[in-house]
Amino acid sequence: MRLSSILPILGAFSGAALLSVGAAAIGANAIQRTSQKAVATQLELEGFEWVDVDADGLQVILTGDAPNEAAQLAAQRVAGHVVDAARIMNVMTIAEQDATPAPRFSIEILRNDQGISLIGLVPTAWDREEFIETLKKAGGTGSVADLLEHADYTVPEDWDAVMQYGVTAIKQLQRSKISLSADRIDITALADSKEQQARLERSLNASAPKDVEALINISSPRPVITPFTARFLIDEDGARFDACTAETPQGHARLLAAAKALGVENPTCVVGLGAPTTAWASAVESGMRAVEQLGGGSITFSDADVSLIAPEGTSTSMLDRVAGDLEATFPDTFSLHASVPPSANNEASDEQPEFVVLRSPEGQVQLRGRITTERNRIATEALASATFGSQAVYSAMRVDDNLPRNWATRVMASIDALSHLNQGSVTVTEDLISVRGETGDPTAKAEITGLLASRLGDSQTYDITVNYVRKLDPILNLPTPQKCVDAANQAISSGKIEFAPGSTDVDDSANDTLDRIAKALDECEDMQMEIGGHTDSQGGEDMNQQLSQARANSVLDALLARRVTGVKFTAKGYGEIEPIADNETAEGRDANRRIAFKLIEVPETSNDETTSPDTSAAPETNEENNE
Repeated sequence: MRLSSILPILGAFSGAALLSVGAAAIGANAIQRTSQKAVATQLELEGFEWVDVDADGLQVILTGDAPNEAAQLAAQRVAGHVVDAARIMNVMTIAEQDATPAPRFSIEILRNDQGISLIGLVPTAWDREEFIETLKKAGGTGSVADLLEHADYTVPEDWDAVMQYGVTAIKQLQRSKISLSADRIDITALADSKEQQARLERSLNASAPKDVEALINISSPRPVITPFTARFLIDEDGARFDACTAETPQGHARLLAAAKALGVENPTCVVGLGAPTTAWASAVESGMRAVEQLGGGSITFSDADVSLIAPEGTSTSMLDRVAGDLEATFPDTFSLHASVPPSANNEASDEQPEFVVLRSPEGQVQLRGRITTERNRIATEALASATFGSQAVYSAMRVDDNLPRNWATRVMASIDALSHLNQGSVTVTEDLISVRGETGDPTAKAEITGLLASRLGDSQTYDITVNYVRKLDPILNLPTPQKCVDAANQAISSGKIEFAPGSTDVDDSANDTLDRIAKALDECEDMQMEIGGHTDSQGGEDMNQQLSQARANSVLDALLARRVTGVKFTAKGYGEIEPIADNETAEGRDANRRIAFKLIEVPETSNDETTSPDTSAAPETNEENNE
């Protein structure tokens, strides 16, 4: 073949090769620029402005000073979400960290009859051995237990002055704990007498370094007080102590805090020996609060004898309630006498004594008011415990031997009547038995009427207001609020509620799941439920929170459209703050993008004291819980 015929063919192939190389170069440059721009934009959106992005062919190069290693790795992960992680070249550096701050140096000196001990952390450069020798001489002891640690940092300012003060204090205090640091001194010690206590406090306060806070607490032996007395009153001049004694420093602090809370200015109290019980301060505090509840009056403690005097005009029911609660908190050895002084015009009160038994929605039962004898009190408590359970009963009854005939029988009948109610009260007075409450038994009113008639006869007057509440009826077997929430979440677990990408609208594929949720909640009544929206960690935190809130709102609208009427819904977006799986994997992120239902606990309240009794006055020891 002639050369002239071959040359055109070779030229054509060469031209095609050159064109291919040029096109590839142009394409590579375009990919390089696009990748660089996309990564830089995403890093800036995520808050990594300190990262510089370059590109070399298909590789994306990250440079810059990262504030720490975690931020460096986070920036690399963000870039890896934009382009293939294998194309990322991480050449970022980590900024130098500040030097580790010096630790807090301190010494605790303990001195007792066995000797002196040192505990704490001190500077390495400080002359520790010389301090110990000086301390031995000051304390008059041949040995000091050295348990000090040391660290190589600069000796703090005022350190030497504080240590010298510690030596001075040890010289004067035979039994003490002295805590020393460059900015604070704490001394706790015992003195042999009040006079020595005052002398030591003056001396130690005078010699303390001027620029260092010094807290000096020196105690002297407590006096024996007999009888152990406290008297608190509230009158037209305000609240005050006429007398106050405490059994321990802790009790002293408790009574002073209670007095200040009730408006006593600069209260004083004596700490002494001779209290009739270790719960003295607790009992006195309860008595102070009883006076506050009565709006005035006084309470006097003389050993175990307690006298509560209410303000003139206080109602019998109010006195019974406050005194009953107070007596329930007292130790068994205490004896309470409560009274109301006669009015100025000497007119007798026309108020009738009463007995009230109340049952809360949670099943807690209170016995309040008057009972004829101590024996009847025990019998009443036993019947209530047998009927409702001993842990559910709180007793605040008062013995009064001047009550109407047949009183004990009516009290027992009132407890049996209350057992037919899920919540409510029965009030016994001289002329009437009043029953109020709610029940899940449609025949309860007739049964209560028959019970009272058979026990007390037709001559007794009753007032029975009992409401049948469908959700309380055990025969209907309505689901509990928790079962309703569990059913809603179970419906989601078998068919997830999906949303279109980047959208807040519920996807059509979720209609079957929403129908199942609506059916599961069809018999739920009088409950509050939260619809919680959750996202994965991709995107900004604020954006995720807004997205989750909008999606929760969409689910709420979908359920309301399906006429779920027995549940009050609240929609709440949590964003990315409550993950249930690893956001580093696709499966984990998919699990974190979810809707979840949660029960909202709402305490039952009522303006009618008889139908929803207040159990807040009952003491914690009776384990009453209305949450």
